[in-house]
Amino acid sequence: MEIAKRLTLELRNRKASEVKEMVLDNCRSDDGKITGLTSEFENLEFLSMININLLSLANLPKLGKLRKLELSDNRISGGLEVLAERTPNLTNLNLSGNKIKDINTLEPLKKLPHLMSLDLFNCEVTMLNNYRESVFELLPQLTYLDGFDADEQEAPDSDPEDLDENGEEGDDDEDEGEEDEEELDEDEDEDGVDDEEDIEEEEGEEEEDDDEDVPQGEKRKRDLEDEGEEDDFEEEDDEDDE
Repeated sequence: MEIAKRLTLELRNRKASEVKEMVLDNCRSDDGKITGLTSEFENLEFLSMININLLSLANLPKLGKLRKLELSDNRISGGLEVLAERTPNLTNLNLSGNKIKDINTLEPLKKLPHLMSLDLFNCEVTMLNNYRESVFELLPQLTYLDGFDADEQEAPDSDPEDLDENGEEGDDDEDEGEEDEEELDEDEDEDGVDDEEDIEEEEGEEEEDDDEDVPQGEKRKRDLEDEGEEDDFEEEDDEDDE
């Protein structure tokens, strides 16, 4: 399927300005170039163009809000200056499986101040001596290269944008969870007291209900029988006394 046709299907009667994510993986590019994608996709934040036989980024439109760009398994060998010009807020860039052979090809990425994560798996450049040290030196704004930071610490599963200033995941949700547990405990204690009182009331109501369920004649008969038994016990006690 061609990129232009795929774009039409992905839109689903929406306006281009309403789309924030676009996946064009495995489409056919036109002579190795991007077609159909325009600057009307002004609110696009995530764009994936994996394995579309892409040779050049020359036709990439201006996408000022784009943060994540997936370009793996294409045939890009250069021309990365386009990214700095048209995607100035890019934070994550995946160029795995492309034809990038030397460090100098990456130099235009210096103009992407927010770039935090860069993937170059299966690119020839990764075979160079001191590859990692050279890339981190060239791109000081970079936090993760091929999924690891400069100290060989693996990137967390969460999005780098969700990390705090210390590079750790925020604990807001955890704190909220603890507060919720405390509130639940307090509610359980209060409910426990109320439940005991409710049980006593329910037992009393059940006894009353039992009497109410007995027909009036039967109830009186039972009362008379109970009184008769009491009189028998009193007569026996009198005889014993004599």
